[in-house]
Amino acid sequence: MTRPLLLCTSALLLAMLGQQAMALESDRQKPIDIGADELNIDNRAGTAVYTGTVEVDQGTMKLRSSRVELKRAQSGGLSSLTAKGGNGGRAYIEQQPAPNDPLAKGWGNTIIYHAGARRVELIGNAELHQNGDTFTGGYVEYFLDSRQVNARGNQSAQGSTSSGNGAGGRVRMQLTPEDQQGNSNQ
Repeated sequence: MTRPLLLCTSALLLAMLGQQAMALESDRQKPIDIGADELNIDNRAGTAVYTGTVEVDQGTMKLRSSRVELKRAQSGGLSSLTAKGGNGGRAYIEQQPAPNDPLAKGWGNTIIYHAGARRVELIGNAELHQNGDTFTGGYVEYFLDSRQVNARGNQSAQGSTSSGNGAGGRVRMQLTPEDQQGNSNQ
Protein backbone atom coordinates (compact mmCIF):
# COMPACT_ATOMS: atom_id res chain seq x y z
CA MET A 1 0.00 0.00 0.00
CA THR A 2 2.79 2.46 0.84
CA ARG A 3 4.76 1.65 -2.33
CA PRO A 4 2.02 2.91 -4.75
CA LEU A 5 1.56 6.00 -2.57
CA LEU A 6 5.31 6.64 -2.63
CA LEU A 7 5.40 6.24 -6.44
CA CYS A 8 2.47 8.64 -6.91
CA THR A 9 4.03 11.20 -4.56
CA SER A 10 7.38 10.91 -6.34
CA ALA A 11 5.73 11.36 -9.75
CA LEU A 12 3.83 14.42 -8.54
CA LEU A 13 6.99 15.95 -7.05
CA LEU A 14 8.95 15.37 -10.28
CA ALA A 15 6.15 16.94 -12.32
CA MET A 16 6.12 20.04 -10.08
CA LEU A 17 9.92 20.39 -10.21
CA GLY A 18 9.83 19.94 -13.97
CA GLN A 19 7.35 22.82 -14.31
CA GLN A 20 9.64 25.16 -12.34
CA ALA A 21 12.65 24.23 -14.46
CA MET A 22 10.59 24.74 -17.62
CA ALA A 23 9.59 28.26 -16.49
CA LEU A 24 13.25 29.21 -16.13
CA GLU A 25 14.08 27.53 -19.42
CA SER A 26 11.24 29.33 -21.20
CA ASP A 27 12.73 32.74 -20.34
CA ARG A 28 16.09 31.63 -21.68
CA GLN A 29 14.51 30.61 -24.99
CA LYS A 30 12.66 33.88 -25.55
CA PRO A 31 14.09 36.72 -27.66
CA ILE A 32 15.80 39.66 -25.99
CA ASP A 33 14.01 42.95 -26.73
CA ILE A 34 16.04 46.14 -26.19
CA GLY A 35 14.99 49.76 -26.42
CA ALA A 36 17.31 52.75 -25.91
CA ASP A 37 17.93 56.33 -26.98
CA GLU A 38 21.25 55.45 -28.67
CA LEU A 39 23.06 52.35 -29.93
CA ASN A 40 26.70 51.77 -30.92
CA ILE A 41 27.70 48.36 -32.35
CA ASP A 42 31.25 47.05 -32.78
CA ASN A 43 30.94 43.81 -34.76
CA ARG A 44 34.66 43.05 -34.54
CA ALA A 45 34.65 43.27 -30.76
CA GLY A 46 31.25 41.59 -30.54
CA THR A 47 29.79 44.37 -28.41
CA ALA A 48 26.74 46.61 -28.50
CA VAL A 49 26.40 49.63 -26.21
CA TYR A 50 22.96 51.09 -25.52
CA THR A 51 22.63 54.47 -23.77
CA GLY A 52 19.90 56.79 -22.57
CA THR A 53 16.80 55.22 -21.07
CA VAL A 54 17.60 51.55 -21.69
CA GLU A 55 14.97 48.82 -21.35
CA VAL A 56 15.87 45.14 -21.78
CA ASP A 57 13.18 42.43 -21.67
CA GLN A 58 13.45 38.65 -22.06
CA GLY A 59 10.43 36.69 -20.89
CA THR A 60 9.86 37.62 -17.24
CA MET A 61 13.33 39.21 -16.96
CA LYS A 62 13.31 43.01 -17.14
CA LEU A 63 16.31 45.32 -16.80
CA ARG A 64 16.28 49.13 -16.63
CA SER A 65 19.35 51.39 -16.67
CA SER A 66 21.03 54.32 -18.40
CA ARG A 67 23.77 52.27 -20.10
CA VAL A 68 23.94 48.61 -21.17
CA GLU A 69 26.82 46.82 -22.86
CA LEU A 70 26.13 43.43 -24.44
CA LYS A 71 28.97 41.03 -25.22
CA ARG A 72 28.48 38.17 -27.62
CA ALA A 73 29.98 34.72 -27.12
CA GLN A 74 31.95 32.94 -29.88
CA SER A 75 28.74 31.04 -30.69
CA GLY A 76 26.95 34.32 -31.43
CA GLY A 77 24.68 34.17 -28.37
CA LEU A 78 24.76 36.52 -25.42
CA SER A 79 27.80 36.12 -23.17
CA SER A 80 27.22 38.93 -20.67
CA LEU A 81 25.27 42.10 -20.12
CA THR A 82 26.65 44.97 -18.04
CA ALA A 83 24.20 47.68 -16.94
CA LYS A 84 25.06 50.92 -15.18
CA GLY A 85 22.80 53.38 -13.44
CA GLY A 86 23.33 57.00 -14.35
CA ASN A 87 23.42 60.32 -12.52
CA GLY A 88 23.78 58.68 -9.11
CA GLY A 89 20.95 56.23 -9.83
CA ARG A 90 21.04 52.47 -9.81
CA ALA A 91 20.30 49.96 -12.51
CA TYR A 92 17.35 47.60 -11.86
CA ILE A 93 16.64 43.96 -12.76
CA GLU A 94 13.73 41.66 -12.03
CA GLN A 95 12.73 38.12 -12.93
CA GLN A 96 10.10 35.63 -11.85
CA PRO A 97 12.02 32.48 -10.82
CA ALA A 98 9.03 30.13 -11.17
CA PRO A 99 5.37 30.49 -12.17
CA ASN A 100 4.00 30.77 -8.61
CA ASP A 101 6.93 32.67 -7.09
CA PRO A 102 7.08 36.42 -6.49
CA LEU A 103 9.47 38.49 -8.59
CA ALA A 104 13.13 38.56 -7.56
CA LYS A 105 14.20 42.23 -7.80
CA GLY A 106 17.70 43.69 -7.73
CA TRP A 107 19.34 47.12 -7.79
CA GLY A 108 22.99 48.15 -8.07
CA ASN A 109 25.21 50.93 -9.41
CA THR A 110 26.38 48.21 -11.81
CA ILE A 111 24.57 44.99 -12.70
CA ILE A 112 26.34 42.21 -14.57
CA TYR A 113 24.27 39.35 -15.96
CA HIS A 114 26.30 36.27 -16.98
CA ALA A 115 24.00 34.51 -19.46
CA GLY A 116 25.68 31.09 -19.55
CA ALA A 117 25.86 30.76 -15.76
CA ARG A 118 22.51 32.54 -15.25
CA ARG A 119 24.19 34.58 -12.54
CA VAL A 120 23.60 38.23 -11.63
CA GLU A 121 26.11 40.47 -9.85
CA LEU A 122 24.81 43.63 -8.16
CA ILE A 123 27.80 45.89 -7.50
CA GLY A 124 27.84 49.10 -5.46
CA ASN A 125 24.79 50.10 -3.43
CA ALA A 126 23.47 46.57 -4.02
CA GLU A 127 20.03 45.39 -2.94
CA LEU A 128 18.15 42.16 -3.64
CA HIS A 129 14.54 41.29 -2.78
CA GLN A 130 13.89 37.57 -3.05
CA ASN A 131 10.77 35.77 -1.82
CA GLY A 132 10.07 38.43 0.82
CA ASP A 133 13.68 38.59 2.06
CA THR A 134 15.97 41.60 1.49
CA PHE A 135 19.77 41.57 1.14
CA THR A 136 21.86 44.78 0.97
CA GLY A 137 25.59 45.44 0.76
CA GLY A 138 28.34 46.63 -1.51
CA TYR A 139 28.12 43.42 -3.56
CA VAL A 140 25.31 40.86 -3.95
CA GLU A 141 25.55 37.84 -6.24
CA TYR A 142 22.41 35.91 -7.21
CA PHE A 143 22.21 32.58 -9.05
CA LEU A 144 18.88 32.52 -10.91
CA ASP A 145 18.47 28.74 -11.17
CA SER A 146 19.51 27.70 -7.65
CA ARG A 147 18.40 31.01 -6.03
CA GLN A 148 21.65 31.07 -4.09
CA VAL A 149 22.72 34.48 -2.70
CA ASN A 150 26.24 35.60 -1.78
CA ALA A 151 26.80 39.09 -0.35
CA ARG A 152 29.67 41.29 0.89
CA GLY A 153 29.69 44.65 2.68
CA ASN A 154 31.78 47.28 0.88
CA GLN A 155 33.51 44.65 -1.24
CA SER A 156 33.14 43.90 -4.94
CA ALA A 157 33.55 40.44 -6.44
CA GLN A 158 37.34 40.85 -6.55
CA GLY A 159 37.57 42.18 -2.98
CA SER A 160 38.24 45.82 -3.90
CA THR A 161 36.30 48.57 -2.16
CA SER A 162 33.23 49.74 -4.02
CA SER A 163 31.43 53.04 -3.73
CA GLY A 164 29.05 53.62 -0.82
CA ASN A 165 26.27 51.16 -0.27
CA GLY A 166 24.21 52.67 2.50
CA ALA A 167 24.85 49.57 4.63
CA GLY A 168 27.76 50.98 6.68
CA GLY A 169 30.24 48.52 5.17
CA ARG A 170 28.29 45.48 6.26
CA VAL A 171 25.89 43.07 4.66
CA ARG A 172 22.33 43.51 5.87
CA MET A 173 19.61 40.92 5.57
CA GLN A 174 15.94 41.07 6.50
CA LEU A 175 14.24 37.68 6.59
CA THR A 176 10.47 37.37 6.30
CA PRO A 177 8.85 34.51 8.25
CA GLU A 178 7.53 31.80 5.92
CA ASP A 179 3.92 32.36 6.97
CA GLN A 180 4.18 36.01 5.82
CA GLN A 181 6.05 35.47 2.53
CA GLY A 182 2.88 34.97 0.52
CA ASN A 183 1.64 38.37 1.73
CA SER A 184 4.83 40.22 0.76
CA ASN A 185 4.65 42.42 -2.34
CA GLN A 186 8.40 42.85 -2.67
